[in-house]
Amino acid sequence: MHIRTGELDHPEVIALLREHLRGMAELSPPESIHALDLDGLKHPDITFWSAWGEGDDLLGCGALKRLDDGHGEIKSMRTASAHRRRGIAAAMLEHILGEAGRRKYRRLSLETGSMDGFEPARSLYARYGFDYCGPFAGYRDDPNSVFMSKAL
Repeated sequence: MHIRTGELDHPEVIALLREHLRGMAELSPPESIHALDLDGLKHPDITFWSAWGEGDDLLGCGALKRLDDGHGEIKSMRTASAHRRRGIAAAMLEHILGEAGRRKYRRLSLETGSMDGFEPARSLYARYGFDYCGPFAGYRDDPNSVFMSKAL
């Protein structure tokens, strides 16, 4: 697997991000969806990565949003359906954690859903030392959202 910065114009990446947004819409009410679309991921405070396998096969993606000089937020973590349960999300999370460390962030946070469909994501983050916390960076308490954070 190799991880590339960007690729937001690649048709496979666009398709995966559309799948991501559809998945969020299936599990969450509209007011509780905080996933970014393509334009949102192009913001200068966001770095987006795509993970690729042999034969230029898209495996997944993830992004890191700069909240301030010491705090980042994980965004748009998604594994392509055909590649789930193969460690893709863990590899992307490790990449993002490494980049957060290089940026000297003191904290990394995320928002994910509270519904059963988000349990694999919550379990992954917990395995990597993320703890439940309150809303951050303008988020509000929402029964459909879970907030997690990790001191770096």
